[in-house]
Amino acid sequence: MVRAIVGACWGDEGKGKITDMLGAQSDVVVRFQGGANAGHTIINEFGRSALHLLPSGVFNAKATNVIGMGVALDLDKLFKELDAEVLSKGAPMPKLLVSDRAQVLMPYHIQFDTLEEMRLADKAYGSTKSGIAPFYSDKYAKVGIQVCQLYDEEMLRERLKIALVKKNALLEGLYHKPPIDLEELVAKLKVLAEKIRPMVCDTTLYLHKANKEGKVILLEGQLGSLRDPDHGIYPYTTSSSPLAGYGCVGAGVSPRDMTDIYCVTKAYSSAVGAGPFVVRLTGPEGDELRRRGGDAGEFGATTGRPRRVGWFDTVATKYGCMVQGATQVALTCLDVLGYLDEIPVCVGYEIDGEITTRFPTTARLEKAKPVLKKLPGWKCDITGIREFDKLPAEAQNYVNEIEKLIGFPITYVSNERILLRERRSCKARRHLAPRFSMGSQRNPRIFFIL
Repeated sequence: MVRAIVGACWGDEGKGKITDMLGAQSDVVVRFQGGANAGHTIINEFGRSALHLLPSGVFNAKATNVIGMGVALDLDKLFKELDAEVLSKGAPMPKLLVSDRAQVLMPYHIQFDTLEEMRLADKAYGSTKSGIAPFYSDKYAKVGIQVCQLYDEEMLRERLKIALVKKNALLEGLYHKPPIDLEELVAKLKVLAEKIRPMVCDTTLYLHKANKEGKVILLEGQLGSLRDPDHGIYPYTTSSSPLAGYGCVGAGVSPRDMTDIYCVTKAYSSAVGAGPFVVRLTGPEGDELRRRGGDAGEFGATTGRPRRVGWFDTVATKYGCMVQGATQVALTCLDVLGYLDEIPVCVGYEIDGEITTRFPTTARLEKAKPVLKKLPGWKCDITGIREFDKLPAEAQNYVNEIEKLIGFPITYVSNERILLRERRSCKARRHLAPRFSMGSQRNPRIFFIL
């Protein structure tokens, strides 16, 4: 059985929390795209950890964690992260496998990413400067280096020579920087190759065998639907696909085996990086939501940059769930909104005097203004509540209304560090209209801690 956890909107939705929870029920957890630009925060008995390259199942001693061939593999950061975020906190060494077909993110990818953002200045795309765009450019230009090629020094040298001709020409001619030294680069890669050698294997074969044996495989996505280069707010996107559909490619599993797609969204909106953000709040209102949000304020887990924040966007979320093929939705950070008398929700966009509930292309999105509907707040601290029926009626109504507006079943709700789950299975609900009356005995919404 293959399941996927992906983001509904701009990323930073709280996927790490959900993955950590579902990872405890999984035999294998797989990263299938992106790289060290990811920021998945895990809070458990070992403390608070910000994972960037490692799958979020590394704290589950029973799980095998896989870095698939779709990942931009920064070997240097991988080992630093393993030590700083896992081993140094007292957690045991995780079971970690790396695809022999994964491609290596090079130091020059980070260098070019940083230099290009500096060159673009106020026209930059909001990169995390993790080397992602240059990496994927090289991958699809077929000048990248696969992990398996690290162990053939002659091949490695030849491929690097080819790549460095253009790299050094750009460094010297466009950016006025010194050229890359081939021998220094090869020496560094040889050291890293030996460190990772025990983890390298044919992960595609491993996953197919695991699935045949009936093991539960969890695919972990980075970022969200709106950062997809095809379906998102291009060009303000990442360079790999964060959609569940790509998970089959980037992990190496059959699409026939995918059974559930968990789409994660916050109870409000947040985004790191550039691009249109219709529901953005500015001034004191935005500052307060940013300060109260997340588990430690709304700041990027990778960059530390303040996230833009705003009210829940039903237009963006409905679209994001649609392109992900969501079978169920996890709503995170509900407790954050407890300070508000009224909670606005974006139910449409006004573009050139017309109101639409369809998510538009980027050019039209730039012109959009939010159409807001105000819902009553619950004005109390709901921290510690473990059952949906014990939430204030206003909080229940907020979840119910969002579910109705996005048209996808909300089966998980997170309340601070507490995860609540609906009693009825998602399979049973898939055929039901997502409408629920508060406190209805006929259609109960009972959640429990997992």
